[in-house]
Amino acid sequence: MHAQRRYTLTASCPDRVGIVARVATFIADNRGWILETSHHADDESQRYFMRIEIRADSLPFDLDEFRRRFLPIADEFAMDWRIADSAEKKRLVVLVSQQEHCLYDLLARWQSKELDVDIPCVISNHETFRGFVEWHGIPFHHVPVTVDNKREANAEILRLFEQARGDVMVLARYMQILPPELCEKHPGRIINIHHSFLPSFVGAKPYHQAYRRGVKLIGATCHYVTAELDAGPIIEQDTVRIDHGDTVEDLVRYGKDIEKAVLARGLRYHVEDRVLVNGNRTVVFR
Repeated sequence: MHAQRRYTLTASCPDRVGIVARVATFIADNRGWILETSHHADDESQRYFMRIEIRADSLPFDLDEFRRRFLPIADEFAMDWRIADSAEKKRLVVLVSQQEHCLYDLLARWQSKELDVDIPCVISNHETFRGFVEWHGIPFHHVPVTVDNKREANAEILRLFEQARGDVMVLARYMQILPPELCEKHPGRIINIHHSFLPSFVGAKPYHQAYRRGVKLIGATCHYVTAELDAGPIIEQDTVRIDHGDTVEDLVRYGKDIEKAVLARGLRYHVEDRVLVNGNRTVVFR
């Protein structure tokens, strides 16, 4: 049985009276059938956030016509908005280095259709996973990164991403820092899994940092990538409790399990259009 096709409208705008009434009336006047709706008013930013799922076959027109008719309302409320079609799968370009656990987990979820996306290619600065990726029928691109060729390598990554018509770039333990210009070109479209409960232990070897600090909880963070290292808006996090008997190797092993789960959840929220950015924070309609 196929999932019901739906359109997902997401929007944020300055908070004021009448936003929900105006949008709901527009949908109802066009015989739209609302399947799910979520709203949030943020006191600090004074912005209003909404996500509405509409049964696609209930509307008498397509998405282009929806956009044309909705535009006057969006302009009236100064909305930052978009509408997505569930029939159009998001295209994930995965970047990886030499840690396999997140890549393996994503491809298993993709293959089982638990993660309902297209993966047009995998990019890596090492050849390590070429055979594994190509066994899945996915093109693999080796883009070596050295001290001397970083500008050219990052330009090639951007070219491959755009050639693949990628919707989102997933850093599945890709152990290179992307340049600010790449991050700024695709804001809210590059997702990283950081092996730490940010903002603690930014940068390299966070489990070693955590071990030396004697923490009792370690975690992982899925976040959008910005020009500032490990400081982009957080989508999802989780933790696990540890104690004095755990070694650094134990922490790394526990961490890998959390990283896989947190990346999968955060990515699912993103591809289902459940994440709206609010400055350096996010509104996540689970």
